[in-house]
Parts: sequence; structure tokens; C-alpha cells
Amino acid sequence: MSKLPLDRILQSQGFGTRKWCQHLIEDGEVRIGGEVVTDTRSSLETNGLEFSVYDEVWKYREHIYIALNKPADYECSRKPSHHPGVLSLLPEQFANRDVQPVGRLDHDTTGLLLMSDDGTFIHAQSSPKRHVPKIYVATAHEAVTPELVKHLLAGVKLHDEPAPLAAILCEKLDEHRLKIVLEQGKYHQVKRMLAAAGNHCTALCRTEIGGLKLEALGLQEGEWCYLEDEQLALLKPAE
Repeated sequence: MSKLPLDRILQSQGFGTRKWCQHLIEDGEVRIGGEVVTDTRSSLETNGLEFSVYDEVWKYREHIYIALNKPADYECSRKPSHHPGVLSLLPEQFANRDVQPVGRLDHDTTGLLLMSDDGTFIHAQSSPKRHVPKIYVATAHEAVTPELVKHLLAGVKLHDEPAPLAAILCEKLDEHRLKIVLEQGKYHQVKRMLAAAGNHCTALCRTEIGGLKLEALGLQEGEWCYLEDEQLALLKPAE
């Protein structure tokens, strides 16, 4: 349990500088329990706190954990160069909270992307030592053959990699699509593996991370949701 002044609460949630948050409160733009609060120093219990700013309701969160169904042509960067950044798909105050992607998906890759402002969580999820499987559906230019699947399971040699990289699981879905399960997160790994195996990736979607499935979240492309404890537990490595 912890209490904080209202202006500091708003600042911690990304609504601006402390001075700007004081103006929001004094101007009557903040409500607690439906009632306008104009005292910037009102001390409030943060656990379970809900408040509204400009009539939009928010829940106090010490850290935020987000799943985004990333569309194509968005960059996983806080400073995008050629396409809009994924942060443009989220509320503005999330950028003020230093929310950032957990790892990266190429600008033309779609699907499940985790985002957070919790540095410990980001580091842990990005660590190659965790061995959390990531599941992709790849569309290949040439037809998917049994030989291609066997090659990807056996391992392919990529430039600058000391040892061949192999899929944990690989199966044909239809003539041009296959499911690939990886534990590594190498640069352009799925695309490079397909190329090394004699094919070419024309589309790629990440559908699962650990036990967290994009389909179960019910997100359309460009939509996001908070991840609660039950969903975060699905991201842990299997015992």
C-alpha cells in the first residue's frame, strides 16, 4: 500500500510534467469516483485507484504490460525512420512513461508484440537464456515441401552465425504457409532461415509467445490490450 499526491500520480502515469498535471487538476479535468478533485496535493492510495482525465477512465498501474497486434509497415522503434512507430498506435501518455517494444519485429512483420515500461521485464523477456518459444506463421514464395520442413528442423547455416540454427518445430499448414517455432531471436531469423533453405519469405506473422496466443487476446491489427497477471504467467519458461 502506498499513498501519493494526486499530481505525482498523474505524472507517474504519463500525463505530463508535474506542473502540467497540477494545471489539469486545478482546471477540474480530473475526477476520482466521479467527483472533481481540484486539490493537487490530495494524497490518495494508489492500490486499485481509478481516476478520469478529460472524462476518460484510467486505472493506476505502477508498470504497464501490453500486447499489441502489430500491423505491417510500422517500426518497432521509439525513433522510426521510414515508417510510423508502433508507439503511435498507443495512448500518448505511454510514450511519456517510456514504454518500449520487447524485442523487435521487422516493419513488414505482423502479429504479437509485447511492450512495457518495466526495464526488468523487458530485459528478462529479451534474454536468450529464457528459452521461451516464439511461434510464427510464414508465407513462402515457393511451395512448402517435406524437404523444406526437414531442412529447417535439421538446421541451416546463416552468415555470421557460428553454428546452424534449427526450428524447434516446423510443420506445413498449406501449400505456401508453414508454422515455425523458435527459441532464439536472431536478426531476421525466420526470413534468413527460409532463404538458406532455398525458399523466400513473402509474409510473416508472430502468433504466440510462450503460452500467450494472439488469437486468444482477440485483437484486430493495430489493437492493443493490457496484460494482467494470468496472461503474464503464460510468458514464463516451462518448468
